[in-house]
Amino acid sequence: MHQDDRREALLLGIDTGGTYTDAVIYCEARGVLAKAKALTTRHDLTLGIGGAVDAVLEQGRVEADAISLVSMSTTLATNALVEGQGGRVGLVMVGFGDADLNRDGLRAALGGDPVVFIPGGHDVHGNENQLDLTGLDPWLNTRGAHVTAFAVCAYFAVRNPAHEITVCEMLRARTGLPVTASHELSARLGGPRRALTTLLNARLIGLIDRLILSTKRFLAARGIEAPLMVVRGDGALVSASFAHDRPIETILSGPAASLVGAHCLTGIDNAIVSDIGGTTTDIALLAGGQPRLDPEGAMVGGYRTMVEAVAMRTYGLGGDSEVSLEEGALEPVLRLGPRRLTPLSLAETLHPGVVLPQLERQLNQIQPGRLDGRFAFTAGLPARFAAGLTEAESWLYERLSERPQALDRLISGGMEQAILQRLVGRGLALICGFTPSDAAHAAGRQATWNSDAARAGAALFARRRDGRGQAIARDGVEISLRVLARLTRLSAEAILDTTLAEDGFDSAMTARNTVIQRALDGAQGITRIALSLDRPVVGLGASAALHYAGLGMLLGTECVLPEHMDVANAVGAVAGRVSAVAEASVSRLGEGSFRVSAGALMRDFADEEAAIGFAEEQARGLAALRAAEAGAEGSVTAVARDISATEVDGQRIFIEAKVTARASGRPRIAV
Repeated sequence: MHQDDRREALLLGIDTGGTYTDAVIYCEARGVLAKAKALTTRHDLTLGIGGAVDAVLEQGRVEADAISLVSMSTTLATNALVEGQGGRVGLVMVGFGDADLNRDGLRAALGGDPVVFIPGGHDVHGNENQLDLTGLDPWLNTRGAHVTAFAVCAYFAVRNPAHEITVCEMLRARTGLPVTASHELSARLGGPRRALTTLLNARLIGLIDRLILSTKRFLAARGIEAPLMVVRGDGALVSASFAHDRPIETILSGPAASLVGAHCLTGIDNAIVSDIGGTTTDIALLAGGQPRLDPEGAMVGGYRTMVEAVAMRTYGLGGDSEVSLEEGALEPVLRLGPRRLTPLSLAETLHPGVVLPQLERQLNQIQPGRLDGRFAFTAGLPARFAAGLTEAESWLYERLSERPQALDRLISGGMEQAILQRLVGRGLALICGFTPSDAAHAAGRQATWNSDAARAGAALFARRRDGRGQAIARDGVEISLRVLARLTRLSAEAILDTTLAEDGFDSAMTARNTVIQRALDGAQGITRIALSLDRPVVGLGASAALHYAGLGMLLGTECVLPEHMDVANAVGAVAGRVSAVAEASVSRLGEGSFRVSAGALMRDFADEEAAIGFAEEQARGLAALRAAEAGAEGSVTAVARDISATEVDGQRIFIEAKVTARASGRPRIAV
């Protein structure tokens, strides 16, 4: 396609967030031509996607067949990890032992999901240890019988993936379920962290599968035949089929898209980008116009993965964050997040006459109840996602419906409350309660949803008691203004945590440091303390104008709120490039013997330079192939060497080498 034709092509960008689905019509030559929003419908994502896309096509007066490319970003995978949700996964560890679960947070991430250890794996040079599959069948028939996917990790599979491939083929043949192998996700050493990454990938497969299938169904129904792309965690675009097999790579997809969108909308090369959504606030740096990547791998939900992604800090802080009180204090502090609740104002909008009467009933009670203002309802997932529930969990799950039910009528004691939390953790149930979005409605600063429910919820929350037995606020408006101010303050602290870490301060120097707190409070003594940042903050998100209005003053810098900041992720979804990485390693077997490992290929050489040259050739070819599979229309490949060597008695001794090839290009678009 001619370059001028590409610049005039109409591109459809979609961002599916925890609360809203955004859509834009974007043209490289003319920018944002139209934008629209619709509520994200978790039980059937097609509805939210369809609502946003239909609205943006109508607003832009664009025919469906005029769209040349569809690209989407999503916070669904990130939110699932932050909130501890996802499918039940069977983990197969080949050549590992139970003690390996204690490393890199693997045991905590596994939770109650089943795991089996079988003999096998390889050594650092790719030489085989005997594989023994006899223990796999009994485990599949018992512990592995009630899972939604499998994750397989073998010892040194990055040097020789043969045993992972064998086990994966067996699992697919026996169960027909999705199976993820660790060597498909990362070429880096570190078995437990690779297993963790693989486990999380398998846990997310059902979620991303539903998103992609929903989008494809909708596009086909509307007659949009353009290629479908998904934003990866490093801001690059990949084809939908590529993302389906590697959903873990879409963690931080939404945040990465927001960085690309921030640069596209502002033209600012060096900035701190803070994107506030319903569930999370995502903060990262733009340096030289590019997102900075995290060399250690993406950190999400407390887990350090092996996914190459933007150096992003994700905080459980957003417009739909749970508002609660710090327990046991005379003057309890307001806590926000990390869990997302469905706002009361939204629930009443979606279910008219269901939530508000229950809130009014609770307000008419003389004494406040500990479950006031809280509701529960089903998430609308298919029945198979309820596999493996205990008898007590099944009993409570069957009592839930798609209509919110007041918790003070639904559950009676702490045990049932714990059971409900387990259902929430599995993604089967959702909790509705008072959030900053409700506070904005109650304070008259937002009118998107039902303000009567928001005011009632705020009034109920204001009746909570402090350590002296007194109500924490005079009325709902007062507590709402305090919640909104608290969200701005916590946003400033989150940004400072990010910048202090970037400046190399250790974990003791955070925004909770007494000196920094005094500066944020504006408290002055003999010593005057002030804070300022060396670059502007770019605020993104539909509620950024509300929550970030006083942010620049707190941080001593300009806060830029660009036009179309409410759909920056959707803009970033179509403004990126396709990128693919491949790695090959060269290890020293002995004097004059070098082994190259590249994907499933191994080859030995007698010459170091010949081995490295072959590794570069294989990595280059793999990167170009993956870029094509990911949807690139032609690509340019750059190769880098990282050689480790030492000197002994004046003689250079080769240790190992890693070759990294990165291929990138613009996505294929329909003519």
